[in-house]
Amino acid sequence: MNELSLADRTPSEVRALIRNGVWARPTSGLSNGYAQANLVILPQNIAYDFLLFCQRNPKPCPLLEVLDTGSPFVKQLANGADIRTDIPKYRIYRHGELSEEVATIGDYWQEDFVSFLIGCSFSFEQALLENNLPVRQIEEQCNVPMYRTNIACAPAGVFPVRRRQYAADDGKQAIRAVQVTSRYPSVHGAPIHFGNPAQIGISDLAHPDFGDPVPIRDGEIPVFWACGVTPQAAVMNSKPEIAITHAPGHMFITDQKDTAYSIL
Repeated sequence: MNELSLADRTPSEVRALIRNGVWARPTSGLSNGYAQANLVILPQNIAYDFLLFCQRNPKPCPLLEVLDTGSPFVKQLANGADIRTDIPKYRIYRHGELSEEVATIGDYWQEDFVSFLIGCSFSFEQALLENNLPVRQIEEQCNVPMYRTNIACAPAGVFPVRRRQYAADDGKQAIRAVQVTSRYPSVHGAPIHFGNPAQIGISDLAHPDFGDPVPIRDGEIPVFWACGVTPQAAVMNSKPEIAITHAPGHMFITDQKDTAYSIL
């Protein structure tokens, strides 16, 4: 089973495969046409600070839904989905350090947890493909490359982050990529940079900070979007007692169409 075989499956079908341990890989290219989301789970005592961080940094952290305190059940994006089981891989952070990666988080769940679902650039991949713009990680069947940059986030409470991460996709028609993705401000929107990666502090595209490298072919221009892995940097810098996120590239697939987040 590969990404292509799951491209036309419904989100509920793919979430069931994830829940049952059948699919444990990145979610790029799955359930084409449906929005995907990043996940951050925090104790209630720092949840407001994180909400403020997202409000001040909407480009990398566009909030789609905040779950009730102590509830693992999604209401708006996918009614009844369980955030503890419906993502292929999770990361557990303790005091800012990555502790472990796990397939489910039921054993880690706390009654004071608040879960944040954040827009993901995977949601506009179908629009790029429909405009004949390559999405290289789908072609290569690998995880999207993600990089640290020298662009600062606005601090908020216990989240004094000074760097963002960005996902890099490649395309010959960089200007068209800007036009297409500008229609999706709720899922990162337009690129923040294209061209020379050194201008935003990236020294080597072959060695991403997260995910897998993808080849850049002759004549292509690297294009960089804001990335939902940014909150993981916030978590690592603020060092909460415990925090849970998705593993990079392993998203929550919603029941909402990509077009619900587009500006027509």
